[in-house]
Amino acid sequence: MRHRDYRIRRVNHTSAVCEDSVSVEEPLEFKVEHRVADAYQRYSLAVTMRTPGDDADLACGFLLSEGIISGFHQIDEVRSDAPNTITVRLAEDVYFDPESLLRHFYTTSSCGVCGKTSLAAVKVHVDTKPESNFFISADVLKVLPTRLQQHQREFQKTGGLHASALFNVEGQIQELREDVGRHNALDKLIGSLRNTIEYEPQDCGLLLSGRASFELMQKSAIAGFPLIASIGPPSSLAIDLAQEQEMTLIGFLRPNGFNVYHGTRVNGNSA
Repeated sequence: MRHRDYRIRRVNHTSAVCEDSVSVEEPLEFKVEHRVADAYQRYSLAVTMRTPGDDADLACGFLLSEGIISGFHQIDEVRSDAPNTITVRLAEDVYFDPESLLRHFYTTSSCGVCGKTSLAAVKVHVDTKPESNFFISADVLKVLPTRLQQHQREFQKTGGLHASALFNVEGQIQELREDVGRHNALDKLIGSLRNTIEYEPQDCGLLLSGRASFELMQKSAIAGFPLIASIGPPSSLAIDLAQEQEMTLIGFLRPNGFNVYHGTRVNGNSA
């Protein structure tokens, strides 16, 4: 269940009792199974507060976007052994050292990097990205906010969810995930790509329903998206990362215009 109805009193110029749909937020524990000698060991990796649904996508996307795995081929199995728990079994040849993790991840719906032990730990190594031929026109970009709203089914019911979406050069929404946490929505979207061969991240743009934070840009860079467009503004570190990784970054995307903070993938513009 992704939303729940509550009996409330709505007050404006009058007062009335009515039903209100509210987005569900529940904890989800990530566990990793990795092979040690002749047996598998299980390690509790993270707890996140999320909207239930697409939990396998969320776990797989989290492992990739946090640099714990380098590709989905390193995952053998994903299963749920108990409510609000998801276990990912890594392939036998994948090296996983729990002690090398600088923190035990605890993520919330609002902050995905709470608990980092140092600023250096925030940065995750980004491997060389594949070549991308993704370019898009300004006119196509400007239709995306309206199309995003049309695809946000749960947001239409509650008004309480973030969204991350893939789009192509024609401005068509190809995949979309929603969650109370913006970083969860993106991890769900990234994780969903493990089951498709129709498109690769380097051939798509990424659309964010809110602001473009450093962490979302970091996850996007690791996944390999060449262009990120956000309805809200970017942060200074997000712009710095876009410049460092040569990603096109769009902010304040509206039907009547947008800002290009870096990149050349929109009608030859650069910033």
